[in-house]
Amino acid sequence: MTSAGVEGEASVVHYFVDEAGDPTLFDRKGRLIIGNDGCSRFFMLGKLEIDEPDALARQLSELRQELLADPYFKAVPSMQPQNRKTALSFHAKDDIPEVRREVYRLLLKANLRFYAVVRDKTHLATYVQQQNARDPSYRYSQNEQYDLLVQELFGKLHHMAEEVRICFAKRGNKSRNAAFREALEEAATAFARSFGFAHPATNDVVSSTPPQCPGLQAADYYLWALQRFYERREQRFLELIWPQVGEIHDLDRLEKGRRGVFYTKQKPLTSAAFDRK
Repeated sequence: MTSAGVEGEASVVHYFVDEAGDPTLFDRKGRLIIGNDGCSRFFMLGKLEIDEPDALARQLSELRQELLADPYFKAVPSMQPQNRKTALSFHAKDDIPEVRREVYRLLLKANLRFYAVVRDKTHLATYVQQQNARDPSYRYSQNEQYDLLVQELFGKLHHMAEEVRICFAKRGNKSRNAAFREALEEAATAFARSFGFAHPATNDVVSSTPPQCPGLQAADYYLWALQRFYERREQRFLELIWPQVGEIHDLDRLEKGRRGVFYTKQKPLTSAAFDRK
């Protein structure tokens, strides 16, 4: 919960962090596979700020139980416990449209703010190929891209608080979870360099999974809406969540000769805006 109480009380901000797409560029033989079946064109990382995460978690759990008990969904495969999908937790990609609509209806009533950074993998692949031409020993690292997005996401002045509690979706082994914390430290350094002062917040960082952390289920829904826009130009889901969007930073978008575009409430991300150079 974001709490700015009486004087002397700490203000706390809760962020839930997840990714969409993947950082894969090449197959095992070094062939470029961006956009091929199973390989996204974009890679993005998002953080969802939830003012009252415990209350939202309870509401999501109650909604899921209500839907599971509804005879209308009785034969839906994703609602069967053995399939470990909607019966276990909400996941926008797996949930059927009727369920998805109910989840969005709930989320849009909550006090949430969504931030994301987006990487265009086509542009990234061009950079990697140029690096390989200059230095044959250079090797592209997917983990480095993830860490870069963490630094970009948390190196900005989004919210001042005395404590920031971060729950991020687990990625692979323990070393990757440790790398997330290291990337946060790099973000703090970048923040101080950009703004001329250190962010006063202390970070409490944990990793979890969506079934264990409903806040991650909510973050997934916002990332899914953003991903549908980038991968399919499907705008309606992005329009739905836009009132709760704080900022979308497209790292590779070129506009007026400069790379990197910020989309905000004052500058919405739409098909027209996206196609504009």
